[in-house]
Amino acid sequence: METNFKFFSKKKEEIRLTPEVIAERKALLSQPVEPVDLEKAVTIKDLVESWKDCGIQSRSLAECAMVYENMLTDPDRPTVMIGLSGALIAGGLRKVLSTMIKKGIVDVIVSTGAILYQDYYTAMGYRHYKGTPNADDSALHDLYIDRIYDAYVDEIGFVKCDDAISEFCTTLEPRRYSTREFLQALGSTTKDDDSILYNAYKYGVPVFCPAIADSSIGIGLAGYYRWAKKNGAETFVLDVMQDNFEIAQIVLKSKKTGSIYVGGGVPKNYINDAAVMLDYTRGHSYAFQITADAPHWGGLTGSTLDEAKSWGKVSAKATRATVYTESTIGLPLIVGYILQKGVHAGRKRLRFNWKENGLDIDQY
Repeated sequence: METNFKFFSKKKEEIRLTPEVIAERKALLSQPVEPVDLEKAVTIKDLVESWKDCGIQSRSLAECAMVYENMLTDPDRPTVMIGLSGALIAGGLRKVLSTMIKKGIVDVIVSTGAILYQDYYTAMGYRHYKGTPNADDSALHDLYIDRIYDAYVDEIGFVKCDDAISEFCTTLEPRRYSTREFLQALGSTTKDDDSILYNAYKYGVPVFCPAIADSSIGIGLAGYYRWAKKNGAETFVLDVMQDNFEIAQIVLKSKKTGSIYVGGGVPKNYINDAAVMLDYTRGHSYAFQITADAPHWGGLTGSTLDEAKSWGKVSAKATRATVYTESTIGLPLIVGYILQKGVHAGRKRLRFNWKENGLDIDQY
């Protein structure tokens, strides 16, 4: 390589192009960044594919999409688990999530109670409304309006939904239920084709909510529990240890597992823990996460997938990627890429046949 410089001639003396340096330079400088051509990138699929040759978080998002693609096309048919946290319903992702269930590109859901409650709230005919983060929250309180960043919800509608959940609880046989079983029963009471709970019920997709008490579903449960105490009624019990047993059975009966983390918190940790809960020690074979948090704060939401390898929760050989972006931006782009590319076509669904002491899984 020519190293004669007209205005910086002394630089020539500093450069030592040994054969080893030349070979390493050639390897590292072999893949140029390609600019996005918006005349060619007319679909989500086109845009995400163009990002494979870009940089920063655009390339990271494309890498997440490729991990998802590999997850769905693996001939070993990994069981795909998704963890959901954050204001996803208020942010407009309800139909994206229900579409993932309908299209068979997710097999198991672990969610915060808030997401599932707001899905139920919407299924009951209520809406989220465009608001502003700069609202007068004292004035909103007096109007019985709740704020989720820049979205408003109807507090009166929330109370009606709390009441409906309490009423639903009175119909259940007084025995032990996993949250998966409880939420399946709750989903059966709705008929909203865009509902996460309804579609999970319809297609037999297990939904776990390990922190269910920390939500408005928990408020509905509290109303039921108070009613039962007052009237001397025998109550059912939500058994979170049964949750652990059930999700561990799913992992044990799966040849491989893949994990998707939208946000973090309990759902992310629970899916991670499922990989090491009983006798399974391989870790998740595929993993990608969408997070707006950073690892250097030490919290789980921003923790890297490499950190999870140290626990054995993600396989040391796992195909993995992380994109640092807000979920309402990242998830639609990744799911849109998958659906527009059609990589899910022909993928069989899982049928979970729950038994008292175990689980059988088949495909259909």
